[in-house]
Amino acid sequence: MIGSDSSEMQKTIKREVFASGVGLFTGEKVSVRILPAPANHGLVFQRVDLPGRPEIPARLEYVKEAPRCTRLALSGASIYMVEHLLSALSALEVDNAIIQVEGPEILAADGSSRLFVELIDQAGIHIQEAPCHVMQIVEPLLWSEGEVLLVALPADELRISYTLHYPHSSLIRSQYYSIALTPDSYREEIAPCRTFSLYEEILPFIEKGIIRGGGLENALVIKGDQILNPEGARFPDEMVRHKTLDLVGDLSLLGCRIKGHIVSIRSGHSSNVAFAKILADHAERYDMTSATISQECR
Repeated sequence: MIGSDSSEMQKTIKREVFASGVGLFTGEKVSVRILPAPANHGLVFQRVDLPGRPEIPARLEYVKEAPRCTRLALSGASIYMVEHLLSALSALEVDNAIIQVEGPEILAADGSSRLFVELIDQAGIHIQEAPCHVMQIVEPLLWSEGEVLLVALPADELRISYTLHYPHSSLIRSQYYSIALTPDSYREEIAPCRTFSLYEEILPFIEKGIIRGGGLENALVIKGDQILNPEGARFPDEMVRHKTLDLVGDLSLLGCRIKGHIVSIRSGHSSNVAFAKILADHAERYDMTSATISQECR
């Protein structure tokens, strides 16, 4: 069910913030500027480096296939690696923002969402005069394919429980993590967690030139039973925490907040998006009296 929650108001940022860095895929300098937006605007990307400055709403219908990330595309414009920035905006409850991007992807930063959280905190939060849109999970919903499973269960908060299973990695093996997601818990427990890869998995992408900006400065790389990064892991279970970070970002493409317990086993970007579409379709069918709100959320 999707509806307006008068006890929680929509939010944007108080002032614009800016950051630049290197793109993971291109290796080129890219930048992002986040600006306040009015109520009911949603999160909208704008490719300011392209003619006409095309806009791409952060919505499920604009997700296109991409390797190892979430990509949005519309009318010939696309943006790679949106998940970390969207994760931070969603977790800190920023409902409305204009995200101006120079370049084809969001900067990799250190491979986590910590930089984006710092930018949002630097900008400050502005509470708007409009109730936020909330998806309340009222019955179990499931998506599965092979060994990947995602379930949504009723709950009065947003809780995410993720199981990571890498039996071919003697270091990772299986990790489980569960968190009641709030802005504070996200800042402390999720935002610092970096994207990770097994050395033998990422090497073919590097050799083919698909990942030109990747390195130990923006990813946790594991070879055998060792972490190659000199500083090691930030948490013993940093890998499963980063998968949780990704899931938060991908679910933000629903365009509304969620109250429910999301259980994931081995999901990635494509399965996260497929599951989000199940949630969106169910919400439209269930809440027939709130068609207008449902369309706003999507």
